[in-house]
Amino acid sequence: MRVARRLGLLCLQALALLSLQAQGQEAAGGPGDEADQVQVEVLYVPEPCEPKSKKGDLVNAHYDGYLDGGKSKFYCSRTQNDGHPKWFVLGVGQVIKGLDIAMLNMCPGEKRKVIIPPSLAYGKQGYEPAKIPPNATLIFEIELYAVTKGPRSVEAFSQIDMDSDKKLSRDEINHYLKKEFERDGKKRDPSVHEDVLADIFKKNDHDGDGFISAREYNVYQHDEL
Repeated sequence: MRVARRLGLLCLQALALLSLQAQGQEAAGGPGDEADQVQVEVLYVPEPCEPKSKKGDLVNAHYDGYLDGGKSKFYCSRTQNDGHPKWFVLGVGQVIKGLDIAMLNMCPGEKRKVIIPPSLAYGKQGYEPAKIPPNATLIFEIELYAVTKGPRSVEAFSQIDMDSDKKLSRDEINHYLKKEFERDGKKRDPSVHEDVLADIFKKNDHDGDGFISAREYNVYQHDEL
């Protein structure tokens, strides 16, 4: 149930075009060039090793982040958010691009050590809140716990589409948003609800007809994106 609730909230975050995207990422070359730049060392692989993570999956992981060289730790998920593993949608920009690449084809229970160049992390500007300097190479030690279908799946769309007409109305998203905020239990100013709803339609209702179609929502009919 807790996973389902988190999935619902992430579904809304994805509709809002992932407002929690990592800051400071710089554009890089094509996918092949990017993958070559991320160094991955597999530390442990369980047997069997499935399912394998792919772009668009909702994943749950613990990871520690270090600055290359002095091994100064700038992030530890075990000391953040009451020690809960971090949930995010893989491959859509909720974490730095290097992590999106490094965590592909990873299964629950697997552990990796990855080295990410500045161009796939925080680039020339660095990231002051985490004390990451400009042009920093980052090292992450990752342990993956879960891989589930992401928020842009057919199942997520159908859950919001109460009248099954293959498009999402303002009322349907408003209802779903209200329900998920209530389940979340966090106190928010009422204006936050309206702001998120307005942002969802501004960024997803491309033809301006007042509905978000499956195509606009970018529903993925199959496992791969």
